[in-house]
Amino acid sequence: MYNTLIIGGGVSGMSCALVLGSAVKKPFAADKKIGIITHQKSSSLQEALFNNAYGIPAGTLGSDLLKDSIKQLSKLYPHIDQIEGEKVIRIEGEFPNFLVVTNKNSYVSNLIVVAVGYSNTFDIQGLMEFVETHKKSIPEKHRIQLKNIDHLVNKGIYVAGTLAGWRSQLSIAAGSGAAVATDILTLWNNGIQSQSHDKIQK
Repeated sequence: MYNTLIIGGGVSGMSCALVLGSAVKKPFAADKKIGIITHQKSSSLQEALFNNAYGIPAGTLGSDLLKDSIKQLSKLYPHIDQIEGEKVIRIEGEFPNFLVVTNKNSYVSNLIVVAVGYSNTFDIQGLMEFVETHKKSIPEKHRIQLKNIDHLVNKGIYVAGTLAGWRSQLSIAAGSGAAVATDILTLWNNGIQSQSHDKIQK
């Protein structure tokens, strides 16, 4: 049983996982079980080259960033389960008991974050009723998004990144994932606005 299960190991999914992971010392997050299904094969980062992303050295390859983010999450926040080599097929149930079915296993979670790309090949059963035309992509691309209000698709289901309706910029997708993480932290903290920052010790 997970308290939060993130679907997708791209920019928004990993950003969400990093922020949630960093909150492990907060009393309201210390006992939370978090998982991320790190399916990355279809990530747009596979062919990306970054010269204009804040905080990312010019010339960084998206494929390297994907690998490095997995290593960073493993090193800093090993309490987060990384589920590799699985693709989500369908989601069943409702808050707070969702069943996430992959091509290999099934997982139960209170909350779900959907952070896969905005390709029109999206086919996660149980979420298809929320699919609509992407509002910030050119029509010829046939991109899609999930209907949401401030990242919330339905009670207990969040969406992040391009699938939430944002444009395909690394900093936007990362911010979207971080925003979802802080919403979840706020939920865990009984509605008290929350975030997670590291500070230099003086």
